[in-house]
Amino acid sequence: MPHSELWAGALSLLLIHDETGCPHSARHATLLLDRLCDMENLDEETRRLCERASQRLQTQTRNGGKHAGTA
Repeated sequence: MPHSELWAGALSLLLIHDETGCPHSARHATLLLDRLCDMENLDEETRRLCERASQRLQTQTRNGGKHAGTA
């Protein structure tokens, strides 16, 4: 899968998860973000952003879809 398709897929799944709370979208977005993190030519700042997004999605899905810090 070309890099632009990985980015588009990850962003699309992030939006679907944000709009619907779909845990499957969150899991698939996490997988794509992790693939992006593994790319050798990715700069460190973007890698950290992808890692943060992946970790946040994992935390949200473990907590039943709730955002960190909300009741």
